[in-house]
Amino acid sequence: MVIALVHVAGQTPLDPDDLAGLIPQHITTQAQLNEWEQVNIVTGQRWAMRAYKKRELLDEKFVRDLHRRMFGETWAWAGSYRNSDKNIGVPSQHVSTRLHQLVQNVQYQIENEAVQPDELAIKFHRDLVWIHPFPNGNGRHARLLADLLVMRLGAKRFSWGAAADLMANDPVRMNYIAALRSADQGDFAPLLQFARS
Repeated sequence: MVIALVHVAGQTPLDPDDLAGLIPQHITTQAQLNEWEQVNIVTGQRWAMRAYKKRELLDEKFVRDLHRRMFGETWAWAGSYRNSDKNIGVPSQHVSTRLHQLVQNVQYQIENEAVQPDELAIKFHRDLVWIHPFPNGNGRHARLLADLLVMRLGAKRFSWGAAADLMANDPVRMNYIAALRSADQGDFAPLLQFARS
């Protein structure tokens, strides 16, 4: 199957092996893929909003389960760690170890009240995107996990650029990508500001 994909700045390209995992066979365009994924993501968000108070968020199983709920009707590999290297992320063989270290570190910070909720959730988001555990959907997945974490810690859900379409090639997405790049350099203020804008 051939899909006419449109490159969006800052988005991880799908390789042929990733594309082979597409479940709905009727999809032939980026617009159709985006629409199908969005319906799947909304279903995953509904599940997450019911589950986040009852389940341990800082657990690799929950991280994988959430990705599968968000993308499992779209991609056969949803919820499975990537097995190839991408233009972003740790080497694929280190994904599990780095994710385990991240969730343990965040759990420690919560237990010791080392960081304010917004800052902790934003740093968690950035680190999860940087690890890039899945072939695709990492930004959307990390934003929802950051939302769940900040809400679990008693703060309001993030707005992420006033709930803009962060999949579109537009200035709002460019602000988000720029804020992530600043966070990569240790300056989290732009990402925190964007998340609350």
